[in-house]
Amino acid sequence: MTPRPLVRREQLRDIGLFGGLDDDSLDALTRELRASLFDPGALVMKEGDHAREMFVVLSGELEVVRHSANGAEGRVALLGPGNWVGEMSIIDPQPRSASVRALAPSILLVVTTEDLDRLYRRDMKSYLLVVLNIARELARRLRVADGMIAGFLSSVIDQNLGYRR
Repeated sequence: MTPRPLVRREQLRDIGLFGGLDDDSLDALTRELRASLFDPGALVMKEGDHAREMFVVLSGELEVVRHSANGAEGRVALLGPGNWVGEMSIIDPQPRSASVRALAPSILLVVTTEDLDRLYRRDMKSYLLVVLNIARELARRLRVADGMIAGFLSSVIDQNLGYRR
C-alpha cells in the first residue's frame, strides 16, 4: 500500500457513499481523507482481522473472497470504481468477514471511524447522509443475500421432494 494524498471532489461526487453531500462537504473530505495505491495481488483486508476502516474504489479492481472451514477460497464479489468494502467494520467492531485483494493497480480511498467521528463533530448533516448511505448499501446487500438463501433453500426442498416421489 502506497500513500497517494490527492483526491478530487469530482472523484467523490459520483460515489454512492457520498450521495447528497454538497460541494463544501466534499471539498472538506478531499482534504481529510487519504487515498492509497495497491498493486495487483496486494491484500487490502484479511478475513478475521479486526479493523475500523473501509475502502472506496477510486480506480482499479478488487476481489472479495471468503474461506471455508477447510481453507478453500471462494470469490464473493468483484469491485470496481465507485464500489466500497469494509463498511461493516465501521458499524460493528467484529472481525472482517472476508478478504479483499487488488486484481489490478487500484487507488482506494481509506475511510476510518476517526474520519467519521471528525465528520460528525464538524458537519452533522453530512455525517448522517454518509451513515444513511452505508445503511442503504447494507440493506441492498442483505436483500441480495436473502434472495440467494431463498433460492438455495428452494432447490434443496425441490431436491428432497423429488427423492420422496
